[in-house]
Amino acid sequence: MTAEAWSEAPLSDTHGLPSWIFPPAEGFKAADLDHMPQLPAHTELIDGSLVFVSPQASFHTRAVDLLTAGLRRHLPRGLRARREMSVILGPRQRPEPDVCVIRAEADQTPEQTAYEASDVLLVIEVVSPDSEERDRKRKPQLYAEAGIAHFWRIENQAGRPTVYVYELDPATTAYALTGIHHDRLKLAVPFDVDIDLTEIDAF
Repeated sequence: MTAEAWSEAPLSDTHGLPSWIFPPAEGFKAADLDHMPQLPAHTELIDGSLVFVSPQASFHTRAVDLLTAGLRRHLPRGLRARREMSVILGPRQRPEPDVCVIRAEADQTPEQTAYEASDVLLVIEVVSPDSEERDRKRKPQLYAEAGIAHFWRIENQAGRPTVYVYELDPATTAYALTGIHHDRLKLAVPFDVDIDLTEIDAF
């Protein structure tokens, strides 16, 4: 079924469920997400399968707010911080990082729902109990394979964020850990940034 066909698909005859409850044999494609009726917000596509997001805890929301605000204070001209926007990594891969940094020209229309991997400089995932495996393993692997140069993983340590900073090694096309930051995130790469992580208590 093509992306356009999903928007025309009727509800399934089985208890009135949406037709996308029953995936095609080849899996879903990245473009399908924009055309599926009644698709829950923040649905991701990983390896051709739909991934639904559980309600987020307070820490997750506040960590995303903290990182987004901190990045916007420091971003060089020509870059933008966006939260909860999906990134197309390939035909069957469309995850939604919690925060990403994009090139300004990647914002093309107000109706845009996703960015291409080539326009993304940094992706950030705040680990939740229901997404530990994806956030720690599969999604970083996919981001690295797509050539996104920087990845930060945020972990909850007694209510405070710990930031694991990774940089893409072009020789291995895998991420290498370059630092672990507890109370303060101060970096010069990929741009100068200085975020007081203890400020999460004010969000």
